[in-house]
Amino acid sequence: MDMRKAIIAQTSFSLRLSSHLLSFSNNLAFSPLSLHSLLGLLAAGSSGPTHDQLLSFLGSPVASELAALHSQISNVILADGSAAGGPCLCYAGGVWVDASRNLKNSFREVAGSVYKAEAHSVPFRSMELSLTSFVYGQ
Repeated sequence: MDMRKAIIAQTSFSLRLSSHLLSFSNNLAFSPLSLHSLLGLLAAGSSGPTHDQLLSFLGSPVASELAALHSQISNVILADGSAAGGPCLCYAGGVWVDASRNLKNSFREVAGSVYKAEAHSVPFRSMELSLTSFVYGQ
C-alpha cells in the first residue's frame, strides 16, 4: 500500500468536498477527515455497487488502503501527548445497525481497531427507548 497515494487521494477528496460546500456558503466549519473516515468505514462494511461507488468517490482502489490510512492517522492524532504537555484528544464514533441486518464480526473488528468506532446491532423497530437513550446509556 502506497501511503503517499492514499494521502493524495484523501487531500483530493477534502478539496473537492470543500469546493462543493463553499459554493453554498463561505461561513462554514466542517471536518473533511471525519467525513472521509465515516465513508471509509461504510466502504469497509459494504459490498457490490455501493462499495465500488464509495471507493471511487474516496479515490481509493481498495477498502484496505483506506483502513491503513485511517489507522495511521488515528494512531498519530489520538496519541496521548499530555505527559509532554500536549493534548489528549478523544474521538467518539459509532455505528448503529438495525438488528434485522447481519452485522459481521469482521466489520466490528475493523470499526474498532481501525476507525476507533463501536458497532452495535439495535432493534430499532421494537425499541421503546429513543436512540438518544441508547447512545448515551440513559
